[in-house]
Amino acid sequence: MEFVPEEGKHLNEDCSTLILPALSIGNVGQLVADLLISSMGSERVGYLDDPNVLPCVGNDAYAPFPQGDLALPLEAYDSPSNALTIIQQRSPVIKGMMVEFAKNMADFLAGSGKKHIIVLSSLDFGKWQKVDMSSGLQIYYLSSANSNGTDESCEQLGWKKLQEYDPSQKHWKYLSDLAEGNVTLEDIISVEDELEDENYYASLPFAALFAFLKAKGLKVTCLLCYCSEGDNVSDAFQLADATCKLLQITRPPTGIEGGKWRVPLSWMSVYGPPPDVSIF
Repeated sequence: MEFVPEEGKHLNEDCSTLILPALSIGNVGQLVADLLISSMGSERVGYLDDPNVLPCVGNDAYAPFPQGDLALPLEAYDSPSNALTIIQQRSPVIKGMMVEFAKNMADFLAGSGKKHIIVLSSLDFGKWQKVDMSSGLQIYYLSSANSNGTDESCEQLGWKKLQEYDPSQKHWKYLSDLAEGNVTLEDIISVEDELEDENYYASLPFAALFAFLKAKGLKVTCLLCYCSEGDNVSDAFQLADATCKLLQITRPPTGIEGGKWRVPLSWMSVYGPPPDVSIF
């Protein structure tokens, strides 16, 4: 993975925390990254080039009016006033290459001087075993602070550890061993054949990123929510609020007028145009 800076720019060394979406159902992590970039007045400082990410290109996603600046698959934005770097990922990883991508990302972030990585992702509502909507959207987390994935600071915010995480369970242990270089070729073949079918959670992109970032000695916190495919804007707002709580950013953060999130220009067409009323 190579970082290509914008002309005259570089990653700010004072931005010790980095936010990274892990692509999943509903694309909630990406929507949250959009909100944070747009609302915090973040500046694009460069992009990342990785052979495992599918190429894509689009128009400027955040300017009030499109300026013709190209949007690329992996971009890095800095918000110095919040000591925060945000990576936005706009296209998926090539099928079967998630482990390589996670390894490359962990190598890059470990060498960039970042101290805390926050991974944002979503989980399939259909996989939720114990549904509890009594208090609205429930935020789940997974942390490298303790070996069992718990983190006292997250518990104090009222969030629940992802119950399906068990570091001794076969598939989670496989990811950990893989990240630490303790897996043989026979292990890889036997486990990967059954990984997705037997363990939904360990097969998701956030799990691979968590394992490889943790193996590099980085502090990692995954923030997760359950959702379904469709319009997940409301889920993105709530997960963005949770991110600000974790970061202890006083609301409203810099650039958010009146405490309201600044919706990026690209969202105007994210779900297509409204239906033609003449059909009703």
